[in-house]
Amino acid sequence: MSDATFTFRVEESLKNDFTAAAKSRDRSSAQLLRDFMRDYVRQQQDSAEHDAWFRRQVQAGQDAANAGELLPAEEVEAEAAAWRAGTRAQAADRS
Repeated sequence: MSDATFTFRVEESLKNDFTAAAKSRDRSSAQLLRDFMRDYVRQQQDSAEHDAWFRRQVQAGQDAANAGELLPAEEVEAEAAAWRAGTRAQAADRS
């Protein structure tokens, strides 16, 4: 893989502050910018993956509902009440 040059304009004071901050961590500005770029790309990929997963989950729920695979409201409420009680118990144990 070949390297490419990335050129952009930034205020002189920001450049100086960034360079000083990088040096204080024994890093070059270019190293930090590459790290930031990698992190940003990774965050965007993670976000896109989560969005795709979420859309699949919603579609599965809609498909199940359209097929008549529904739970009675009482069953959902009972399960939610049990979950809330368990969560409260865990919180109380940590106190």
